[in-house]
Amino acid sequence: MEKIIAYTRVSEAVRRKLQQTYDVEYFQNYEYIDNPSFRKALQEAKGIIGLELNVTKELLDLAPNLQIVSNVSVGYDNLDIEVMTERNVMATNTPGVLTDTVADAVLGMMLATARRIPELDQFVKKGEWKEYLQLEHFGTDLHHKTVGIIGMGSIGQAIAKRCYFGFDMDVLYYNRSRKKAVEKDYNATFCNLQDLLVQADFVVLMVPLLPETERMIGEKEFKLMKETAIFINGSRGKNIDEKALYNALINKEILRAAIDVFETEPVNPNHPLLKLENLITLPHIGAATKENELAMSLLAAENLIAGLNGDTPPNLINKEIVRSVIQ
Repeated sequence: MEKIIAYTRVSEAVRRKLQQTYDVEYFQNYEYIDNPSFRKALQEAKGIIGLELNVTKELLDLAPNLQIVSNVSVGYDNLDIEVMTERNVMATNTPGVLTDTVADAVLGMMLATARRIPELDQFVKKGEWKEYLQLEHFGTDLHHKTVGIIGMGSIGQAIAKRCYFGFDMDVLYYNRSRKKAVEKDYNATFCNLQDLLVQADFVVLMVPLLPETERMIGEKEFKLMKETAIFINGSRGKNIDEKALYNALINKEILRAAIDVFETEPVNPNHPLLKLENLITLPHIGAATKENELAMSLLAAENLIAGLNGDTPPNLINKEIVRSVIQ
């Protein structure tokens, strides 16, 4: 039986399915490359499936038989695609399946931040609710406001749909290319980044992590936002300057923010951002529902099986890979 390595966030049901055909070794901790058992398994592994393993030249040097790495996520900044392609190792991801789940999470962050739900939950539980709620505890409306979405991919479009139909919001968007269908379906307006930041009541960042998007939102961008603006990051932690976000919130350059991602994850519990009351911090929950977890694992397994069977995986990232590998 061919050797498969499975690691964090591959559902148990999918692992059982793979075990019917493959010799599957499962690892649950994060210190993979330093684990002697993991390094030994790499020597034989034909495939790897899981979430956020850093596939580097160092790892590939330890895996001479590797044919495919199946990421259980849409993002793949953990994969060194250039080196994998040089080594004829297929890289796959799981787009589409988590679109609605992540969009739901972003709308939840928008509502929770606007209406100060986590803060007021603690207000009640701490016994501080002793009279009618005062103006200082009031939130702000979501409906009929303007949302600016940076990155109009499938998730950005799902967010626009929810904002437009669910909350009668005006939709602005900034993207590498215009999306005429989005403009027609959600009455969205394509604009440059500066205009979006100046006009939006809610700024939602949903771009992939690329060299050109790293620290895309920093001091300059926060200063362009309204003092009443709410900022949401549901993309990647490295897409913003965390120190600039801290300063913007402390100095009241923006009203509030919510982030589901950090530059380093898990975040250091002493991180300054965690001390702010006007910031909601979440542990990368965008795609984290039981239903979506299973769906992503199933799609990742489909990619893995196709690659090992000599077929083209449905979600192959490095399509330029030598054809002999996938024939």
